[in-house]
Amino acid sequence: MRIVDGKVIVCCPGRNFVVLKLTTEDGVYGLGDATLNGRELAVASYLTDHVLPLLIGRDARRIEDTWQYLYKGAYWRRGPVTMSAIAAVDTALWDIRGKTLTVPVYQLLGGASRDSVLVYGHANGGTIEETVQAVAHYADLGYRAIRAQCAIPGVLHSYGVGRGELAYEPAEKGRPLESVWSTDRYIDFIPSVFERLRKEFGFDVHLLHDVHHRLTPIEAGRVGRSLEPFRLFWLEDPVPAELQSAFRIIRQHTTTPIAVGEVFNTIYDCAQLIEEHLIDYIRTTVIHAGGISHMRKIAALAELHHVRTGSHGATDNGPISLAAALHFDLAVHNFGIQEYMRHSDDTDRVFPHAYSFQNGTMHPGDAPGLGVDIDEPLAATFPYEPAYLPVARALDGTVHSW
Repeated sequence: MRIVDGKVIVCCPGRNFVVLKLTTEDGVYGLGDATLNGRELAVASYLTDHVLPLLIGRDARRIEDTWQYLYKGAYWRRGPVTMSAIAAVDTALWDIRGKTLTVPVYQLLGGASRDSVLVYGHANGGTIEETVQAVAHYADLGYRAIRAQCAIPGVLHSYGVGRGELAYEPAEKGRPLESVWSTDRYIDFIPSVFERLRKEFGFDVHLLHDVHHRLTPIEAGRVGRSLEPFRLFWLEDPVPAELQSAFRIIRQHTTTPIAVGEVFNTIYDCAQLIEEHLIDYIRTTVIHAGGISHMRKIAALAELHHVRTGSHGATDNGPISLAAALHFDLAVHNFGIQEYMRHSDDTDRVFPHAYSFQNGTMHPGDAPGLGVDIDEPLAATFPYEPAYLPVARALDGTVHSW
């Protein structure tokens, strides 16, 4: 079971993906997702130039040992590039192990803790009425949990809202889009969105909302309190989370559940938030937080403190990492919810998969390993295209949090 070959595949079937393929002496291969939105080539280089030479000859069955070897052996630890690379290796090794034992990965994680995985979709609108229509559309599709975003009057290119007929996709080809942000207008406007949604849909559907790190702690506390009558499933990323203790202020002012962590890379980024009960959902991902092996440790810590998982799952998570997330979600006891943005038809053709959606939930399928493959000749017809996430500026031109 020695690793004898490895390569990195970069492709763009609608958006950029970085894929790691590891092959053993038995001819079994595993896939890992190393996509880092807007910095894809940095991870591709890290893997090709620094990691792959270290993997050749290693036993593919020693998943934990390989994880520790790559994390502790590099000396310069953590960070999104390093942890995305380690995640790709880890995920590929779990895929190999499942294939060699002819079982789906979730069976290797202790088996299913539930029958399926609750997911939420994204309903966005340029006006409140358009947001109402979008939520209704997702409800008709069977979603029982829906994230609602609405353009803010007077704020150009509001977060989470597509332009024209285009679905929302944050990565922009070419130079980054510079969007506009106004905290005052957002705080005054957003309660009216959820008041209207609850009048239309009642409380039978879970509603979520993403602030995307754009408030201060006291502002976040104010927004959370103003939204309490509408019983949000969660308020996501209310403030930048580098300063974990800042969440104490939010907790002092609102009982609206708080979710954070999609930009976290290790357990150390969220340990204080979890141990001091400052959040309700941890949104770390397989793809950016060191793979399935490290996500299990984050979930174990969270379970001790009544914190549930709610992993990020936008389209920058390719089908490989989405499948890995679903296997993890199905097995982990303190699962909460999984974000799900449907990939493009081109992406689905490049990455045939066993996972499925039905009645607001998903299942990873029972194919051995992760249940995802890659059509390499087809992937080669979609070459990499530089793309970047937007940069937000306040009304006075100051660079703001994304």
